[in-house]
Amino acid sequence: MTLQWDPEHKDFSNNLAGPQQPIEEVLKPPPEQWRLRDLLIFIVVGFLALLAANLTVFVGYAVLAPALHWTTPILKLQTNAVFLLVLQLVWYLLLLAYIYFFITLYYKASFLSALKWRRLSGHNVLRYLLGGAALSLVVMIVPPLLPEKHSFPLEKMFNSPASAYAIAAFAVLIAPFMEELLFRGLLFAFFEKHGGLTFAVVSTALLFAGLHIPEYWGAWNHVIMILIVGLTFSIVRGMTGSLTPSFLLHLAYNGTLMLLLFLQTQHFHRMPAGLLLFR
Repeated sequence: MTLQWDPEHKDFSNNLAGPQQPIEEVLKPPPEQWRLRDLLIFIVVGFLALLAANLTVFVGYAVLAPALHWTTPILKLQTNAVFLLVLQLVWYLLLLAYIYFFITLYYKASFLSALKWRRLSGHNVLRYLLGGAALSLVVMIVPPLLPEKHSFPLEKMFNSPASAYAIAAFAVLIAPFMEELLFRGLLFAFFEKHGGLTFAVVSTALLFAGLHIPEYWGAWNHVIMILIVGLTFSIVRGMTGSLTPSFLLHLAYNGTLMLLLFLQTQHFHRMPAGLLLFR
């Protein structure tokens, strides 16, 4: 038996093996976090989310009102506490969804870690909860810095026990987490990167107070107290480098005021002026 070399197949072994070059997967690094462009996009998204929340809630009310026998005219819903709380809740949910997916999918980072949410020991949790309760007591006994006004928009929302319970639930269960997430979490991160720690503390406190100005319009002593409270939350956020302490302070602060208000008003049946320094 004779083996013959076929010149047409001289490269057969080479072609079979193919080029032995290593194939390296090129991993694209995640984008830089907390860019000014991202802040501007968030502001636009926040505005669009507010429009979407208004549209959703108003349309939802118009559709459900006949079936559920709701009789409040649509034009009067702007003074209805429960309706306004539902509107704010829908807006918060839209913002939360955007922030979550933006951080996890675009930044490719852990949602809580990116916002500086850190686990605390039981001792520190108790310390910040007691600090928030003490802050609420201090704010209540501070002499008015400006002449008192006995009527402001937030007080008018406490027009029934049902409204008071709804506001109290929102103030304790929703507002502390969402407001800390927005102010001492997201915005604090942007401002600290581009303006420094002091700028982040001052600017988030001012924005926090500004959010509550419509609720206390005309009662400027209450606005100043809210500014002091917001400044305290922001200072603690800056000193600890974590969002958790300011959240616990906020939670205990709101919870203490709501509890005191509940006890003072005979289970929200008698609403005095001047105690609604919360959220």
